[in-house]
Order: sequence, then C-alpha cells, then structure tokens
Amino acid sequence: MRIGILTGGGDVPGLNPCIKAVVNRAIDAGHEVVGIRRGWGGLLMVDRDDPTTIEKFILPLDYNSVRTIDRTGGTILHTSRTNPGKVKPGSVPEFLMDPEHPEAEAADNSTRDFTPHVLKNLEYLKIDRLIPIGGDDTLSYGERLHREGFPVVAIPKTMD
Repeated sequence: MRIGILTGGGDVPGLNPCIKAVVNRAIDAGHEVVGIRRGWGGLLMVDRDDPTTIEKFILPLDYNSVRTIDRTGGTILHTSRTNPGKVKPGSVPEFLMDPEHPEAEAADNSTRDFTPHVLKNLEYLKIDRLIPIGGDDTLSYGERLHREGFPVVAIPKTMD
C-alpha cells in the first residue's frame, strides 16, 4: 500500500515527530510512504502533464529521511492553508485557470472546487490512503475526500 501524508495549517510542535512515527510504523508494516509538500496545496499544484511538479511536491519518505526530523521544529513537508474545495481566483494554478476546466466545479460565487483534480492526482500518484495532519480546515477537507470515497485517516493537531 502507498500512503500519502501531509500537514496543513500553521506549524505547531510535534509535527515532525508525528511524521516520523507514521513513516516508521508504516514501513514496519510493509507500506510505502510519500510526503505531500505544502499540504493540500501540493496536491492542487501537481500537474500530471509536468513531471517537475511531482518532483517538487511529492517526497518519498523512508527510515533514513525521517531519522533526525524529530530534532527540529515545524514540518519537513512544509504546510499551507489551501483548501482545494474553496480556491479563490488568485490562488488557482495557471494550468487550471480555464473556467471550464473539467476538474473544477463552482463552489460558490467567489471560489472554485478542485476536488476532482485532487482525486485524479491521488490516483495518478498511486496513493492508496491519505493521512492529513491539521486543524479544522485541513481535516474538514480530508472528510470531504472520505465522502468522495477516498480512504483518509486524519490526525488532529489543534482543538478549536
């Protein structure tokens, strides 16, 4: 199984130790783990027609790559406050700008929903399960993907 892990929202202590624990446990169980850089924004920014975006936003994780990350604060994956279900016009990646793009839906009058794009990227990246670490907004989007049928196990980092 290939597991994707991402961090969303603000940095808090404990993100790197959490990533390390997930990676080590998953590998012990025989799974592969990839980090998704810049939270949900990373999945939004992956352009399947541009392999450089995969190199930029998808990071293979193994015992070696997480060995010492618990000694530093923040998150090695970086983070964002992007919610692909509510993307404002100024935050839409250039390759998704077409208002008639088949992987976008109108969310409301001022935002677009790129959930179809995110789901296609997860399939393209061969990610079988997703572990988002975040607060209300990050986890609510994880719940959205779950409702769409994608397996998600969320780890809360804040209590609002």
